[in-house]
Amino acid sequence: MDEKKEECGVVGVYSKTGRSVTPVIYKALFALQHRGQDAAGFAVYSGERIVERKGLGLVGSVFKKEDLEIDAKMGIGHTRYPTIGGCAEGDVQPTVYDAVAVAHNGHIANYEVLKKELDKSHAFTSTVDSEPIAYYLHGAKQLEDGIKKIMETAEGSYSDVAIYHDTLVAFRDPLALRPLVWGESEDFIMVASESVALDVNGIEHRGDVHGGSALIVEDGRLRREQIKGATPHYCMFEYVYFSRPDSVINGRSVMGVRRNLGTELAKESPAAADVVIPVPDTSRTAAMAYAETARLDYDEGLIKNRYIGRTFIMPTQDKRREAVQLKLNAVKEIVGGKRIVLIDDSIVRGTTMREIVRLLKDAGAAEVHVRITSPPIKAPCFYGVDIPTFKELIANNKSVDEIREYIGADSLAYLSIEGLKKAIGLPICESCLTGKYHTRHVQRLAEEAK
Repeated sequence: MDEKKEECGVVGVYSKTGRSVTPVIYKALFALQHRGQDAAGFAVYSGERIVERKGLGLVGSVFKKEDLEIDAKMGIGHTRYPTIGGCAEGDVQPTVYDAVAVAHNGHIANYEVLKKELDKSHAFTSTVDSEPIAYYLHGAKQLEDGIKKIMETAEGSYSDVAIYHDTLVAFRDPLALRPLVWGESEDFIMVASESVALDVNGIEHRGDVHGGSALIVEDGRLRREQIKGATPHYCMFEYVYFSRPDSVINGRSVMGVRRNLGTELAKESPAAADVVIPVPDTSRTAAMAYAETARLDYDEGLIKNRYIGRTFIMPTQDKRREAVQLKLNAVKEIVGGKRIVLIDDSIVRGTTMREIVRLLKDAGAAEVHVRITSPPIKAPCFYGVDIPTFKELIANNKSVDEIREYIGADSLAYLSIEGLKKAIGLPICESCLTGKYHTRHVQRLAEEAK
């Protein structure tokens, strides 16, 4: 399927009262399952040693009942969705190195450079970004020194949680690309990728771990340290696609932003139509807002097979149409004879959208007007979103009208970059939209990729 892939979900929990953190981590990982379905794991510290449990598969299938009965005063957890290739047992996080454990969300763009340097003194056992981070923390005499070394050396994105001896720490790259929130209750202090992990545990959301900073919990006390100057460029895909709509990240409601996206899109690109329908599920809120703003009817004209997840991939391009038919079905009584505005969050290669338009027209749609809640994706991401190469990105190779012709739509319009910024209301990363990157090594990788 023609989909974007996100990195991972992370959680860290510290018990202030002695209640075990293990079941809290477990529930948080369930809430973050959408951020990664390939593997899951946790590492917890009882006061004597780090105990880890992890495996391939969904959260509900990886952990056993006895795993949740491990008594621990702090711990971290991870759900994994690798950006490249599959997922081997040795790549399942958290990464544990003696008295240090790390769960990582993001992408270290200069990983190969770091690995080459560290190979001189450290034998790598995995291919994951968290291993060099764990190594830097392990080698630091002071925790802050280790985090400073990471921020000075690692280029890319990282919103990480870690156990450092008897301390829980969370830190975020200076660009603050991937989300990281925190909260507190009478019993626990929690850090997680999204606020839904706090909600499911009844922990009050207090805010975000800021870019270039660390949140440190030691001896039951929390402190925040600004390690490096921050220049936030939040990932727009977290709002457009990845995060759960009921999450709050970077101080903004994801559902509220998606509503804004639909409103702005309707203002910029109206269409003469009868009904607005979303491509389920992430476009639903934006489609409702588009319909309300445009004063059009809204309906569910495409039904999703919920037993085929985001990772569903057919083996050959010849099977792509079959893949769409397995995942989506058009409701003929809704789309038949109608002029449709079809709302989706993005077009990557264009192949899936082409089949969805064909599916609607085969079901009797008179016209299909495609509206996209993000601008055209013209460049790959080196900061943690698995967006394809320049060659594969249809917007890098075709004009909007050429894309419209390719997908078979009667009209096609994307939200503008200005409209996207207005809808989100925060400084965003525009690299995949413009091909201009924030860091030197990544810009060099992009030039080589061309």
